Order: sequence, then structure tokens, then C-alpha cells
Amino acid sequence: MSYPSIRANYIPHYKALIHLGLPIVIGQIGIIVMGLADTLMIGHHTTPELAAASFVNNVFNFAIIFSMGFSYGLTPIAGAFFGSGKYDKAGQAFMMSLIANIIETVIVVFAMSIIYFNVDRLGQPAELLPLIRPYYVLMIIALVFKNLFSTFKQFADSITETKIGMWILIGSNLLNIVGNYILIYGKLGFPEWGLFGAGVSTLFSNVLMLVAFIIIICRNKIFTAYRSSIFHPRWSSTLFRRLNVLGWPIAFQLGMETASFSLSALMVGWLGTNALASHQVMCTITTVNFMIFYGIGSAVAIRVSNFCGLHDIKNIRRTSAAGFHLILICGIIMSALIFLFRNEMGGWFTDNREVSVMVASLVIPFLFYQFGDGLQINFANALRGISDVKVMMMVAFVAYFIIGLPAGYFFGFVLKWGIVGIWMTFPFGLTSAGIMYWLRFRHRVSVM
Repeated sequence: MSYPSIRANYIPHYKALIHLGLPIVIGQIGIIVMGLADTLMIGHHTTPELAAASFVNNVFNFAIIFSMGFSYGLTPIAGAFFGSGKYDKAGQAFMMSLIANIIETVIVVFAMSIIYFNVDRLGQPAELLPLIRPYYVLMIIALVFKNLFSTFKQFADSITETKIGMWILIGSNLLNIVGNYILIYGKLGFPEWGLFGAGVSTLFSNVLMLVAFIIIICRNKIFTAYRSSIFHPRWSSTLFRRLNVLGWPIAFQLGMETASFSLSALMVGWLGTNALASHQVMCTITTVNFMIFYGIGSAVAIRVSNFCGLHDIKNIRRTSAAGFHLILICGIIMSALIFLFRNEMGGWFTDNREVSVMVASLVIPFLFYQFGDGLQINFANALRGISDVKVMMMVAFVAYFIIGLPAGYFFGFVLKWGIVGIWMTFPFGLTSAGIMYWLRFRHRVSVM
């Protein structure tokens, strides 16, 4: 394709995606900075606390991303209403989504509570259980506020106001870092609570995130056109049903993807405390890539949903292609940086030499799955933008449970590759998912 053709067909989409996606990326990088701060502070407090945090965070990543996926059902609906100028309907969709998300949160909290009461049966080192249990309880409470915040953020993102969520996340994360420092190490007269202090700080920051968004919705003029339908909500069985029809498949699709990471962490725990700590360090580092991909992918979903509301098939195609181009460029740059610093990264988080060596060894499987991760994030979001989500759930099951996890177990325990073998779950699972999402998107757009 010639440069004039690229300039005419794709550069406007690159600019629009960067404009929408950059605030999402910055906000999500703020979450990563918070995770880095948690891991650094906890890791330098004690290695057992780092391992306990790894287990709990990996378990809760499933619940958080599952719930976030459910809230994604709002994006194609509110985005299409916004694209066609139906602002009252977009506000109504937000309120129906809020009700649906409250119900989903109750279900998820119940499920996470069952896991809590059976945590001693999950094969984790016995010395970690006294650290895991109190931190786990705090994460359950924080999950409620995080889920409600996600609903507000998805609404603002779907009407292209992505900077609001960015600023709230940045402020909350800065507050959480300060709270971690005070409560983990016992500064300014507070007790030295270690991992428990990190949990208290996380809970407090999540509460403030939700409160801040409620105040903005009530007072900011950006939401004036939506406020009538928000303050005087009308029940719509059609919207509520559609939100559930879209939300649950996305939740299960993302949930199964995250479950592959959580179950991999469970397998890593069978190798001991140092392996689990190295898994936590590498997950924290590599999540930077995921969040960059996630921000661009979210922008793809928003733009595709807006064009879907206008029935503009040509720009739906171009948006999805432009999104993947941007993801590839970011993936190459970030992968090169991680490869260059592979031998130093472990030492940033812990003084344990064995953990640092394991972290460096995980860079190879990480590099193998970057293309597949970018492919699946981009085209899963493109499918979300056109409201084609049911097949995604089946694709996720095949990719992660039939292909990915068995591959990780085979390489890790049958071939005895250890933690590097377990991490082979991700290249196999993510790449197969990406190829299937891409093929599905091509088919659906061709018949629209």
C-alpha cells in the first residue's frame, strides 16, 4: 500500500485511536505503577509476603477482569447511542448497566468467598496462609467498589470522555502508593502492617475512586445531556436484557483468559515460594505491555461501536486494522526494552538471587506470546464493538483450557521445564485465541 493511501485511509484512525486510547493507557499504567509499588514495597519487606501477594492478586485478577468484562457490555450499546446522537438513551443504558453490575458483583463476591473458605486446600505453602487470609478479605471488600467504578468508567469511555477515568486512576494510585509506604513500613506513627497495610491502602483508594466519579457525574457539564436520564432512570427490560446478553459472554471470555494466568500461578505455587515470587515479579513487569494493548484495544472498541451506530462498515474495518498496527509497534518497543533489562529486573523487586534468575528465564516465553496477545486483544475488542460476543466465549474456552493450560502442564511437569514450561501456557493460548478472533471478525464484517 502506498504512503498516500496509508495517509488517507489510516492516519486519521491512528490519530483518533491515540487520542482516545492514550488516556486509557496512562490510567492503566497508573494501575501498573501501583502494582509495581505494591510489589517493590512488599518484596523488600519480606519474600513470604511477596509470595502471598502473588497468590491473592492472581486469584483476584480473575474476579476483577471477569467483572470488568461484564461492564464492557455497556460500551457497544452506549457507544452506538452516542455515535447516533441519542444521549438520553446512552444515559438510560448506563443506569441499566449499573443495576446489572451490582447483581453481577454480588454473585462474584459470593464465589470469591467460597474460595476464601477453601484456600487451605489449594496446595499453597502452609507458611503463607496466615498472610493470605487477611489480605484476601480486604481484597473482597475492595472488589465491590472497584466493580462499581468500572461501570462509571465504561460509560465515560463509551462517550469518548476517556480522560476522566485517567485522572481519577492517577490520583487514586498516587494516594495508594503513599498509603502503602505508611502502612507497610509503619511510618508517621502508624503500625507496621506489612501486606495487610497494603490491602488497607488499596481498599481506601478504591472507595475514593468511586466517590470521585459520582461527584463528576453529578457536577461536570460534560454529562449535562445525560443527567436527566441518569437522575430520573426509566426501567428498560430491552436494555437490561441486552446488557446481560453482551456482558456475560465478555466476562467469561476475559475470565477464562485470566483464569489461564491464575491457574498457571496455582501450578507455579507447586514449585515453591521462590517460584511464586518470581511469577509475581514477571507478571507485574509484563502487565505494562498488556495495559498498553488494553488501552489501544479499548479505543478500538469505542471507535468501532461509534461507526457501528452509523453503519459505516469501511471505517469499522480500517479502525480494527489501525489498532493492530499501533499494538504491534508498541509491542516491539516494549519487548525490546524488557529483553535488554532481563538480568536486572528481578533485583528491582527482591534481593533473592534465585528469584532474579527465574525472572530472567521467563523473558523467552514472554517474547513468544506478544504477537498473539496483541492480536487477541485488538480483535476481541473489535468484535465487542460490533456486539458479536457469544462466539468469543467459546473461542476463549478452546484457546485457554483445551490448548494453553494443557501445554503449560506438559512443558512444566511432563518435560520438567519448571516455571518456564508453565509459562508456555501463554504463547499457545493467546496466539490461538488471537487467530480465531481475527477470523471471526473478518467473517462478521463481510456479512454486515
